[in-house]
This record gives sequence, C-alpha cells and structure tokens, in this order.
Amino acid sequence: MKIGLDIMGGDFAPANSMDGAIMALDSLPSDVRIVLIGDSEKAKNYLKEKSISEDKFDFVHAADVIEMGEHPTKALAQKPQSSISVGFKLLKENELDCFASAGNTGAMLVGAMFSVKAVPGVIRPCITSILPKIKGGFGIILDVGTNADCKPDVLYQFAILGSVFAKEVYKIDNPKVGLLNIGEEPEKGNLVAQATHSLMKDSKDFNFVGNVEGQDVFEDKADVIVCEGFTGNVLLKTAEAFYSMLKKRNLNDEYFDKFNYELYGGTPILGINSNVMIAHGKSTPLAFKNMMLLSKDIVEANLNEKIKTVFQ
Repeated sequence: MKIGLDIMGGDFAPANSMDGAIMALDSLPSDVRIVLIGDSEKAKNYLKEKSISEDKFDFVHAADVIEMGEHPTKALAQKPQSSISVGFKLLKENELDCFASAGNTGAMLVGAMFSVKAVPGVIRPCITSILPKIKGGFGIILDVGTNADCKPDVLYQFAILGSVFAKEVYKIDNPKVGLLNIGEEPEKGNLVAQATHSLMKDSKDFNFVGNVEGQDVFEDKADVIVCEGFTGNVLLKTAEAFYSMLKKRNLNDEYFDKFNYELYGGTPILGINSNVMIAHGKSTPLAFKNMMLLSKDIVEANLNEKIKTVFQ
C-alpha cells in the first residue's frame, strides 16, 4: 500500500507534515509506504536533521506549491508541478492508493473531481466530520462544507455515503441516519428539509430514524447526521470553538477532549473513484500522523469500491 502525503500542504509545511509522517512510522505496518510529495531536497534534509533514514520513505519531487489563498481551478491549471497536482497525477495513474493533504481545500476538491472523478451516479461528493457521543463512541455528520446548498436528492445521497462510511470504516452496524432539522415532526423545517424527509422516510437504502434536532447531535439517536454543507460547517466550527475555549480556560474534560481534531487527522472525500484525504490547514504533527492511519484504514476497507457497488 502506498499513501501519498503532500508535505507542502498546511500552514506549517513542511515541518508538521514531515513530523507527522515520522510519527506514523511506528504505527503503520511494514507493507505501508508513505510517499512524500513536494520539495524532495527539503524533505531529505529534514530527515537528516532528525537522524531518520531516507529509506523509511519514498519521494516524488514537486517543485511548486498551491498556496492557501489561490483560486483552485486556476492554480491547478497554472501549476502542474505543484505538490497537489503531482499527487493527483500519481493517484490517477494508480501509483498511489490514497493521497492526503492539508493544503488548499478547494484545490483538493477540484483536483479530485477532475482527476479521479466522481463515482457514476453520485451527484455531489462530500466530506464528513466526527461527532463524539456523550455516552461513548461517535457518529458522523455530512456535509461539513463542500456543498453549501443542496437539493433533496443530494441530501438523500449523503445518507447513503455516510452509511457506507460509518459501516465499512468505523464498523457501526446498521448505522442510524437522521436528518438535521429544527423539529422532529416531518412537516418541520424549510421546503428542502420537508421534501428530503419525504424521500428518506421509506428508504430501503439506509436506516432512517427521522429528523434530529441540535440537542440530539451528540446523543445516540443517530449515527449519521445529514445536512447541507452550510449548516454542517457552522455546527462543526461551533463545536471546535467550545473545545478551544475550554483549553484556553485550562478546563479539562474527558468528553470534550474528544473534540480535538488532531485525534482524527482528516476526512475522506466521499463519492469519488479513489481515496483522497483532506485536513485542517493548521494541522499539527499528531493530526498528520492520524490522517496517515485513517488513510490506511480507508484503503483497507476498500471504501470507494463499496460506494461504487451501492450506486450501481
């Protein structure tokens, strides 16, 4: 197995990505190779400074970098030698089993759509995030930012994608799917929510449990919570803000510690023909390490092939 890591992606590149890759070595099996994509000279010099053998990694040189503020489509076209462009080229040519980056999120999404493309039948690929549950375990929410406006059929597909992800990667048996809304009753919410509920209520594609409200998000009512990317991103950022405020006030809580994004590392883009992982631009070495471990799990779960089978 080969996992490609964009070492030039992120606010603290290449130090954090390199440190994370080094940390991951002790947790990955010997048949998993991390391919460092970016400035190979910088990478090798960094390993030398850390007294780490170059033989631990594979290297693919990429001379350019897509910066965080650049326009995704233009940057990919104008910078074919960027670490993101090179990573997607390798993925498309099956030289990698997974490609991961904490770089320009837009470029990662556009790159995925133009290189490996969406699974036939998937209207809009999406991304997800972890939701720790108060009584233990966790669920997922999707979408959390890639699709700000969604029609009912798109939200219906998110439920399918989330169910497959929860079952195959997180081993949640028959995951319960809830539609995020402002009330439990089917007639609550805006027109999109009402129409989506009507689509989902008799579905045989997933285990729909009805509408869920904000107070249900961290409870056991649902394992997969579906919403459009606007709402999902607001909820995610609010949860992260509470975690940050607790830390700033030197308050420690076993449950709220699970909101630390570093523990999960990144998230796959669901609904594309390969494995692509994206992470926070501010990712720490621990976050990069855990993104490598999740990448391995996703490849081993054969997630994208499972999704293809469902949509066939």
